[in-house]
Amino acid sequence: MKVMTDSTVESVDTSKEKCKVSIKTPKGMEMVEADIVFSAVGVTANLEGIGIEKAGVKTEKGKVVVDDYYRTSVPGIYAIGDIVHGPALAHVASAEGIVCVEKIAGKEVEPLNYNNIPACTYTNPEIASCGLTEAAAKEAGYEIKVGKFPFTASGKASASGSKDGFIKLIFDASYGELLGAHMIGANVTEMISEIIVARKLETTAHEIIKAVHPHPTMSEAIMEAAAAAYGEVIHL
Repeated sequence: MKVMTDSTVESVDTSKEKCKVSIKTPKGMEMVEADIVFSAVGVTANLEGIGIEKAGVKTEKGKVVVDDYYRTSVPGIYAIGDIVHGPALAHVASAEGIVCVEKIAGKEVEPLNYNNIPACTYTNPEIASCGLTEAAAKEAGYEIKVGKFPFTASGKASASGSKDGFIKLIFDASYGELLGAHMIGANVTEMISEIIVARKLETTAHEIIKAVHPHPTMSEAIMEAAAAAYGEVIHL
């Protein structure tokens, strides 16, 4: 697989047996021939034909406008999921629905923290992340510590033949708060849940380091990455 960054498809010629794709790259125009061109440009909320215009529900940029508890501009009408703000993910919609219904039931409800949502890509190897990237943390003014642990140094990864990938953790240098995590490797879409809980509890780096992780496992790479950020890793 070849990934071309900072590049845009300018045109596709489908008149012949092969598709000819013109791509604008940082080095200039490039022509690529392919059997099939697949275009994935995102999703658009389907708000047509459900009567929201007649009801007077406010929309903005193709989404229904809601408050922190998913109340629309019309009393008694609520909206969650892909038609409101936030990432279009099943687990997000589920969480939004719970917050919405509990608020309707009169419960004390904490609004959903959209900065602590796991993003998972089910490729091989898998990809998972949440929170700030290293660049975003710096841009936000944080002084950071970054730890990275490759699966090539993991006994479980070697034993299972899954040595591709790594765990990368980003911490606030001042307080040790976990700002973000980025993972590539086998089963990382399962491992990201530890990070979500850690961030929810405002866990510090040394709490992760001192939490004993089982060996040999893929998940102990999280502890190792935290240790690497503070110069305490001993398995690299």
